[in-house]
Amino acid sequence: MPDFSSTAVADPVAFDERLRLVPDAPGVYLWKDAQGQLIYVGKSKRLRDRMRSYFGAPRGLSAKTRRMVSHIADFEIIVTQSELEALLLEMNLIKQHRPRYNILLKDDKSYPYIKVTLQDTWPRVFSTRRVLDDGARYFGPYASAGSVRKTLDLLNRLFAFRPSFECKDDKFKHYRKLGRPCLYHQMKRCLGPCVPGLVTEAEYRATIEAVCRFLEGKTDQVVRDLRRQMEQASDALEFERAAYLRDRLQAIEKISERQQVLRTVDEDQDVIAFAREDGSAVVQVLFIRGGKLVNAEPFTLQGTDDETDADLLASFITQFYDHAPNVPPTLLLADHIEEPMIIASWLEQKAGHRVELSVPRRGEKKQLMELAAKNAHQKLEEVRQQWLNSEQRAVAGLSALRDLLDLATLPQRIECYDVSHTQGQNSVASMVVFERGEPRPSAYRRFKIKTVVGANDVASLHEVLVRRFKRAAEALSSEESAPNDEVQLVQADLFGGASTGAGDPDDAADSVAAPGASDAERDEALAKWADLPDLLLVDGGRGQVNAALDALKGLGFERIPIVGIAKGPDRNRFDLVLPHQPEVIVLERNSPVLGLVQRIDEEAHRFAITYHRKVRSKASLSSSLDTIPGIGPKRKKALIKAFGSLDGIRKASVEELAAVPGMNRKAAEELKGML
Repeated sequence: MPDFSSTAVADPVAFDERLRLVPDAPGVYLWKDAQGQLIYVGKSKRLRDRMRSYFGAPRGLSAKTRRMVSHIADFEIIVTQSELEALLLEMNLIKQHRPRYNILLKDDKSYPYIKVTLQDTWPRVFSTRRVLDDGARYFGPYASAGSVRKTLDLLNRLFAFRPSFECKDDKFKHYRKLGRPCLYHQMKRCLGPCVPGLVTEAEYRATIEAVCRFLEGKTDQVVRDLRRQMEQASDALEFERAAYLRDRLQAIEKISERQQVLRTVDEDQDVIAFAREDGSAVVQVLFIRGGKLVNAEPFTLQGTDDETDADLLASFITQFYDHAPNVPPTLLLADHIEEPMIIASWLEQKAGHRVELSVPRRGEKKQLMELAAKNAHQKLEEVRQQWLNSEQRAVAGLSALRDLLDLATLPQRIECYDVSHTQGQNSVASMVVFERGEPRPSAYRRFKIKTVVGANDVASLHEVLVRRFKRAAEALSSEESAPNDEVQLVQADLFGGASTGAGDPDDAADSVAAPGASDAERDEALAKWADLPDLLLVDGGRGQVNAALDALKGLGFERIPIVGIAKGPDRNRFDLVLPHQPEVIVLERNSPVLGLVQRIDEEAHRFAITYHRKVRSKASLSSSLDTIPGIGPKRKKALIKAFGSLDGIRKASVEELAAVPGMNRKAAEELKGML
């Protein structure tokens, strides 16, 4: 009989009997803890043998596997027809549930891409976090938004298309009505497609196609086209245009020289190497197109403790290329992986062409692998130094917090929620995000309380968390689809498959997407809600914790750990309230956890208070304007947007008031006379 003494199994005899009934067939197994939460997803071509191997002598298991086994209390299996089907199902379940003991590509749902809207009359080139089947071209993924911004800025300087972050459709239409271009045209950063006559549709599309060729590594063709255009402009005595084309040509030629990495083979391939140390791992990918290095991106993996190099590479490949819009014919790998034929078969199905997995041992390709490995080690060292220096105290706090709460890994992403109001009026809530112990303001969100009347912090928190995680469920479900209908039915049976719905239409006002945004912008905004916390903190005691538990459980996110922060009357004491535990954890003054928790909680409080004051100020301003005849809701909203405060409106001249959208001189004069 297997040894279940180191597990959380309640009835070893019944558990062993269930194990005996597991078939020796391909499939997926799912380990669960005593609370029924999924902690690991694995696959095997012989399910019974693989599952029983976890319950041998503990000394034969790695430290990470021993920790996982200690939490095993239950399991489920899904038998598949083939190993390939098992791989696809495993990938889908890991993406959907992100079990804490699986190797995970960090933030794999939020990597940015470059999108080229070829389906539009005047295409845009901009960043996005969602890949859709909408006729556009996608390039990436990139490791960070910073990488995309730098690439887009370079491309805009070289090709002068519509500025990525400045020329959205509403601005484009605005300048088209004005009949004059914006400043970017004068700076030679835009060809001016918004104004008829400055550039033809054919000329602009040719520029956009050149952008795509450049991103594909086909710079030789771009150079030939530019040289031809330059010569034509010179022959036509258009010397200013010829000089402009010459400068672009020289810039692209310099970049092309730096990109050239393969002298003998002009082929598309990705080079994948990695570096790892003390449980941290960085995978470096060199994107080579047509023998040229068009991009190099580092990606961080989590949960790699005690995993083999082969498992690390295989996990990265399956998660990374499941999102990548393009798969090249060749992947150069730093090491051999498990089940290469199955993974290659999956890649071929996804790419629509043959994909070769190769481990180079000599020559130019080996040199490329060494270059990728060198970059991976450099990135890993940067991460390590960052942690050892600026984030040393934060890491100490995170480590202590992990041990205190018995978490599987460091809580890399922590979300904290706080509610603010004035005697139940103008109730709002804040969501702040800390990653690796440091604030990430770009991920902060704020909420207006919509359904709760009066001073009810518990109900307000429940509403906010339902809205936040309903958005997360909606974003995740829109990005993921099971391999087939049968798999979807199995998952719905196993995990409940909570329905999320579309949400209230006006819910979009709370940091989902701006009113009037395009479908692509709404999709991109929605995708940002897919980033899930490793730990959720709520400002409050037992009532707030229970409200959070109820909200997350109703949407299928109960696996996320929840902790309440109960403070003393003067915020001089911070206690942690855990679900299902009657006793609180009192944080001592010398505890590294105290500084971290206090900093996060106070940031959530500051953000909530700031937003509450803004809402209260606008409400006061609105009530003052409500008493003025001729100022309806639309004009009131436009005035508030234009001047920000009642004092700002008072200081504005009649001309400035009349220039506000929806206003006219008569209304402006009446308003000025009333204030």
